[in-house]
Amino acid sequence: MLPDVKKILYASDIDKGSRPAFRAAVSLCGHYNSEITYLHIIEPLSASAKSVVETMMSEESLHEMHGEGLGNLKRKMEGRIARFCETELEENEMLSEGSILSRVEEGTPWKTILRVADDIDADVIVMGTRTHSAVGQFLLGSTANKVMQNSKRPILIVPL
Repeated sequence: MLPDVKKILYASDIDKGSRPAFRAAVSLCGHYNSEITYLHIIEPLSASAKSVVETMMSEESLHEMHGEGLGNLKRKMEGRIARFCETELEENEMLSEGSILSRVEEGTPWKTILRVADDIDADVIVMGTRTHSAVGQFLLGSTANKVMQNSKRPILIVPL
């Protein structure tokens, strides 16, 4: 059994099929009356992609578009969270107002998950993992594997 859990970091790729992992985070949140930080990470553009984009628009326009994109993504996440709570939670499962915070960060996913977990002093990290072949896992690794290997915190991995 986990010790008292007050802060849960839920890391999501916001892809289809990720609801079971979010449901696990919400269940923990309800059980411990805690707070969830719903994290989505955007990987930075490669140097060559960034070069191409910079030739097409000014740095100011690029910065403005980037900010708008992050804002739109955050609103999309918050909409999904609200729809999940409205459609999937029973009345006795409803979470208290403000118990789910959303956060969008940029960086290498596994490193960013660990950094944000430290930033918020998460008691547990919840994330889903999609099934891949053993060879694929060995050659490419996965975000969940890297988080598990490098975290000092308990992690709940939910197969998707």
